[in-house]
Amino acid sequence: MIQKLRLKLIMASIFSLFLVLIVIEGIIGIMNYGKIIKDADRVLNILSENSGRFPEQFPSGSDYSRLSPEIPFESRFFSVLVDYEGNVILTDTGKIAAINETDAITYAQAVLEKQRERGFIDNYRYLIYQSETGERIIFLDCRRQQEMFQNLVFNAVWVSLLGLGSVFLLMVYLSSRIVKPFLDNYEKQKRFITDAGHELRTPITIINADADILEMDFGENEWLADIQMQTKRMADLTNTLIVLSRMEEGLQTEMVVEFPLSDMVEEIVTAFRALAKVQQKELRSSIMPMICMKGDQKAIYSLFTILLDNAIKYSDEKGMIFVTLEKKKNKIRFSVFNTTEYISKEQITHLFDRFFRIDDSRNSQTGGYGLGLSIAAATVAAHKGTIAAETKDEKSLQITVTFPI
Repeated sequence: MIQKLRLKLIMASIFSLFLVLIVIEGIIGIMNYGKIIKDADRVLNILSENSGRFPEQFPSGSDYSRLSPEIPFESRFFSVLVDYEGNVILTDTGKIAAINETDAITYAQAVLEKQRERGFIDNYRYLIYQSETGERIIFLDCRRQQEMFQNLVFNAVWVSLLGLGSVFLLMVYLSSRIVKPFLDNYEKQKRFITDAGHELRTPITIINADADILEMDFGENEWLADIQMQTKRMADLTNTLIVLSRMEEGLQTEMVVEFPLSDMVEEIVTAFRALAKVQQKELRSSIMPMICMKGDQKAIYSLFTILLDNAIKYSDEKGMIFVTLEKKKNKIRFSVFNTTEYISKEQITHLFDRFFRIDDSRNSQTGGYGLGLSIAAATVAAHKGTIAAETKDEKSLQITVTFPI
C-alpha cells in the first residue's frame, strides 16, 4: 500500500513538472515566434514605404529606431510587382541569391491565391501592398530566424526531458529513503497483528475449553454463556485480523490455482437463498457459465461470501439483492446490488476502511466488526483487481469487483 502511494506521489510530481515545463516552453516559444514575426513585419513595412528598397539613411520613427543599422546588409529579400489583373510587371531578386525570376513569380502567384495581406510561405515572410502601378509583394527571408527558433525548441525539449529524467531518478531515490521508515513500521505492524493473532489463539482456546468444562461441572448459567460468547467473538476477530494481514502481504504462489468461478458463485448464491427467504428478502442472480480464473480459491470464496453476506445483512426489510457474474473481453466482472434503508455518498467513500460501520447499533446486532469489506478490498488488491462501491439514489448499494484475466 505504501509502495503504491509512493509510486502515485512520484508520478503526480513528474506529471505536474511536465505540465509546468510545457506551459513555460509554450509561453517562451510563443514569445520568440511572435518576436520573429514582429521584426520581420518592421522590415517589410520599411521596404513597403520605400518601394521595395532600404533607405540610404534610417529616419527617426518607431519602426526604424527598433532596428539595427546592420539590417539592410543582413536582410535577404525579393519583390514582385503585378498589375491589378494579376500579370507580372517586374521582379527584383537583386538582394537574394537563392531565388531567381521564375521562383519569384511562382511565389507571387501562390501568395495571391491565398488572398492574405501578410503571412508565411515556406521560409519567407511576405507583405502585399498597393502601389501606383499595381500590387507589390515583398518577400523577406526568415530562414535563419526560423532555424534558430527550431533549434531553441529542440534544445528546450531535450533539456526538459533530461530534467524530467533527472527529477524522476532523484524522486525515486529520495522517496525510497523517506518512505523506508514508514514502510518498516507498516511491515512491523502487519507482523505484530499476525504474531499477536497466533499468540492470542492459544489462551482464547484454553479459556473457551475451561468454560466448557465449568459448564459440564456446574451446568449452564448466564456468566458462562457470556464468557463463551465473548471468547468466540475474540477468536473470530483474531482470525479476521490474521486473514486481513495475510491478504495485504499479497498472494502466495503455491495458493494460486485455476478454478471454475461460475460454479463457485452459483454455490455461494444457493447457500444464501435460504437465509434470504427466511428474512423475506428476494435474492436473484445472473451468472454467466463456464467462467474460470486463477487465484487463491479459498480467498476468492471468502470474498464473494463476505459481499453477499454484507448485502443480505444490510439490505432493507423485504429488500432485493441481485448478483451478477460476467466476462467481458479480458476482464471478469462480479457485482452485488442490494436495496437499503439509507446510505450516503460520504459513507460510500469510507466503506472499505478498517472498522468502519455505517450503523453501529445494527452492527452490534449482526455481530459485525467493520472488517469484512476491508478484507474484500485486500483480497481484490492481492489479485490485481479493482473494487468499487456506488449508490445512485442513496437507497441502494452496488459493489463491483473486476479481475483481469
